[in-house]
Amino acid sequence: MNERTQEGALAEGARRASGGKAERRPGERGRFSSKRKREAVLRLLRGESLESLSRELGTTAGTLSTWREQFLLGGQAALKSRPADERDGELARLKAKVGELTMEGELLREKIDRLEAGRPLAQPRWRR
Repeated sequence: MNERTQEGALAEGARRASGGKAERRPGERGRFSSKRKREAVLRLLRGESLESLSRELGTTAGTLSTWREQFLLGGQAALKSRPADERDGELARLKAKVGELTMEGELLREKIDRLEAGRPLAQPRWRR
């Protein structure tokens, strides 16, 4: 077992024994939480060098660029949506009313067509 592997195994054993998370040192590789990604992207947006941040975090510049683009696209999508207001309920009620009136008009047109064609509106019931 080399020195780096042994050091990692000791850190893992300490984490398991304490039940906590192992602390990551700058430059140590591993999975990034959404919080760590957000912090990295904000550092980039504040003007920190992509290359130096990449070296510090132990990730590629391409990965950091992808995170930045996803972050900006998410922010743009959030700005496009409008907040709900009291008009939304009224709009839904009016759309439902338009649907009812449209259906009623179609039924009346069908009834008129049948009356003009001399066809009965309903089949006669046979009496016993």
